[in-house]
Parts: sequence; C-alpha cells; structure tokens
Amino acid sequence: MPEYCVTGGTGFIAAYLIKSLLEKGYTVRATVRDPDDTGKVGFLWELSGAKERLKIMKADLMVERSFDEAIQGVDGVFHAASPVLVPYDDNIQATLIDPCIKGTMNVLSSCSKASTVKRVVLTSSCSAIRYRYDVQQVSSLNESHWSDPEYCKRYHLWYAYAKTIGEKEAWRIAKESGIDLVVVNPSFVVGPVLAPQPTSTLFLILSVIKGLRGEYPNTTIGFVHIDDVVAAHIFAMEESKASGRFVCSSSVAHWSQIIDMLKAKYPNYQYEDKCSSQEGDNNPHRMDTSKINQLGFPAFKSLPDMFDDCIKSFQDKGFL
Repeated sequence: MPEYCVTGGTGFIAAYLIKSLLEKGYTVRATVRDPDDTGKVGFLWELSGAKERLKIMKADLMVERSFDEAIQGVDGVFHAASPVLVPYDDNIQATLIDPCIKGTMNVLSSCSKASTVKRVVLTSSCSAIRYRYDVQQVSSLNESHWSDPEYCKRYHLWYAYAKTIGEKEAWRIAKESGIDLVVVNPSFVVGPVLAPQPTSTLFLILSVIKGLRGEYPNTTIGFVHIDDVVAAHIFAMEESKASGRFVCSSSVAHWSQIIDMLKAKYPNYQYEDKCSSQEGDNNPHRMDTSKINQLGFPAFKSLPDMFDDCIKSFQDKGFL
C-alpha cells in the first residue's frame, strides 16, 4: 500500500484528505507546526485507522528543509498547507504571502530530494484563475486562465495574489527539478466540520448565518463540496492520465444568493443583511470543469447539498 505525506494536517482540506486516505488503508504522514498541541491535532488521532497508520510530524512552511524527514521515503505528497483567510493586518507579507510562496518552495525542494516521490499534488485555488480584468468577456474560465497579479494588488485581493504567485512558482520548480506535479484548483470549499472548531472558510459561513460580521462578502464565487475536493486530490494523485491543473468547482453564486437560499430553508437564523462595499470580487463568471469530468471524475455536488451538510454539522456540534 502506498504511503503519502499531507502537509498542513489540521487544515480543512488536509484533514479530510487524511481521513479519506486512512479509510483506503494507506499510511499517512501529516505535517503540522506543533505535533504536541493536542487541542489542535487531537481530532486526527480519532480518525479511523489513525492509531495504526498515521504519523504526525513537525514541519514549518517558513523553515527550509523542515519537510525533508516527513517526505523522505513516501510515494506521493499532497501539499495542502497554506494560510487562508487570515485577518488582514498590516503584515500581510509575513502572515499570508510568504508562507504561501516560500512554503511551496520549501516543500517542493524536499520533494526533489526524495527519490521515492512519484507525484506531488498541490492545492491551489480558483483564486489563481478568476481575478482578471477580462473575466466577463471569457465565456468560461478553465485551466488555461490565470489571475492577474496586478488586478489582485489593485483590489487588495492578497489571498488570490499569494495563490497565483505560489502556484506559478510551483510550476517553475517542478519543471526545473523534474517533479511530476498535478495541481487542484478548488473554489470556496463547503461541507461538515471535522476539526473541533470551524476552520476559516467554515467560520465565514457560520458568521454570515449568525450575523456576526456586520456584512456579507460582496463576492461572486464558485462553491464546492469538501467530498469532491478530496476525491479530486486523490484522483489527481492516482489517475495516470492526470496532468496539469484541474478546476474543482460546482455552481458559481453571489453571497446574496446563498443567503436567500439558506433563509428559505433555515429561516430562524440572524443572517447578515448588508453587503460589503469591497470591489473587484463580484464579477459574474463560470468555471469550466470539463477537463476533470472527461477523465471520468463524477459530477460535482450541488449548492443545496453542500450547505445542508455544512449546516447540519453546525447544528450537531452546537455552533448553531
């Protein structure tokens, strides 16, 4: 059975990926900054198969060579670690941009030294595709499209900026080092809570439903079920024909449409009713997933399905 390394083990996508790989009978090495922080990593040990086949190892995106030990000897690496919606403070470079770009460089550097690694699957984002001045002229965004870093800077879309530069850097290193790299570009990931507390994307959903933010994002964005994202990562690793990038997204909607959909079904919550004034993130667009579908990947789950699963887990865990 193959052995895989998953970086950023406590993240939303990474934790579900670990769960799925363990369920398939694989051995998994998960990297985290502090393996002894039971409050953060404890839930991973409760996953089925974890006691027998999970190793939690220390590594830091900002420390060169810190991934060497975790990656040495594995068959494949899922690089899912990256800061997401950090509070946008003055030090955006240190909290978001550097970990995304330098972290990718450090992980791929360790991969290039490990002779056993057959393939690396990088978690990028549709944010590295859809931020461009001509987005409304493009009939459907696909793997050939890239976000424009200047557009991202103009509208202070720093997460998209970091993901775009980070992914381009990954392709450059992979080409230079001869790494077989496949990239998954998910849109906004929705699904049930697995960790003790909602991670950043789920916390955004929860805060919009409970009216904790003062406004909802002025964002038109693709949404995707966590199950589809995890399945796409494993597909990207194990399907021999998989190459390049894969758009991983279900329907595109504005947050106002999501709130209307949820209000109709769950009317008793204090939803945000004011739209943010932010600009540059509300362009209507379409995401084309035909590339992964043509390789045999099944249709993506619908908006109602992913939000029902998410809200039910919020209710079950007492967040709602």
